[in-house]
Amino acid sequence: MLSVPTLWTVFVINFLALGLIWAYVVRSYPAFAPARFWTGSSFVAAVGAAVATLRVVMTDSLVPLVLGGTALILAICLAAMGIRKFFDKPLTWRFTLLVTGLGFAGLSLFTFAYDSVPGRLTVFTIAETIPLALNLRLLLTPQEGRINPGARLAGIVATFIIAIFGVRLLCGLTGLAGGFAYAYFSPVQSVLVLLLVFLSMALNFGFLLMAMDRLRDEVADLALLDDLTGVGNRRHLVQRLAEECARSERSGQPFSLLVIDLDGFKGINDTHGHAAGDACLQHFTLMAQTRLRPGDMLARSGGDEFCIVLPSSTLREGAMIARRVLEVCRADAEQCVGADIPISVSIGVAQWAREMGASPDQLIAAADQALYDAKKGGRNRFATFEAAPPLVPELTSPVVSDMAARKRA
Repeated sequence: MLSVPTLWTVFVINFLALGLIWAYVVRSYPAFAPARFWTGSSFVAAVGAAVATLRVVMTDSLVPLVLGGTALILAICLAAMGIRKFFDKPLTWRFTLLVTGLGFAGLSLFTFAYDSVPGRLTVFTIAETIPLALNLRLLLTPQEGRINPGARLAGIVATFIIAIFGVRLLCGLTGLAGGFAYAYFSPVQSVLVLLLVFLSMALNFGFLLMAMDRLRDEVADLALLDDLTGVGNRRHLVQRLAEECARSERSGQPFSLLVIDLDGFKGINDTHGHAAGDACLQHFTLMAQTRLRPGDMLARSGGDEFCIVLPSSTLREGAMIARRVLEVCRADAEQCVGADIPISVSIGVAQWAREMGASPDQLIAAADQALYDAKKGGRNRFATFEAAPPLVPELTSPVVSDMAARKRA
């Protein structure tokens, strides 16, 4: 059986190693805020275990147990705050300070006022399990329709940790398996402590998987964003159009597409430089976004061309959005003075039709045709794509055929 100092040393080394790993994560990914809480939790736990070790290697005083136990309570509260931060839940230090403060008060009460090992064990167990128990639902409940694998692992491990704390409390209160003492561990207690060391590593491994999943999603999102304007790029646009086409083909519900081109953009680059051209693209993006509805998608398809996907929208609704975008650009241009560069745009509007199928190519071609008509009509305007009416089989007389031929000519 391992000695008590050895077990406490294992605790210290374990949490120090975890703290170093999380510190590296924080340095590498400073925007990932939950890692800061998990870093603090690991280092505080290492300090708490180190202080508690003094009880069995250097002094007979119970003060190290009170201070070490309080530090371990604070560590589990910090870990719980990291979980809440990961799931974007409201954070408050009040709960952490309350649990830690009450834990310290309870440990002090059953150490200095009334020396009771079962009392200290009860306070410590309750204070350690409450933060984990309150966050189990977050870890085990699907978020946005899917369960994070790391969160599921962390939830399962947290459940085992709570169960082990319960077993330790039962042993301490009933005297089963030799009872419980900080200066001497029975074989059962040693096994439970080793299990807690292993599970603490597994819990943090679950947190690491959560971090990897989140960072992977962020990288995937970045791959779908335009670096200059921050809106969707061409890849994101094609994906969204394919989804909308497939959805409309199943339901028969229409949607519309706007293709937008900045008028005279090449002249802006040639006259004012590419930095000015980039500023115009960014400024147009901000203006256009103010005229979109929730669910509409603005994307930069390349160069000075943008697209707006309008879910569940008819051609008339698409024309309404095009008019709004034109109005905001015209109003902005009227206010330009001095070296300000006015922005004007031409817009083509097209609506998905069943004959276009699940591929977005025909819809894009239709909107491009409407854009060409807007350019041809003088620019700084919009045009809509009107699909040709289907041929009526009954109208096949020579007179009609001659009229059609003359019209095509």
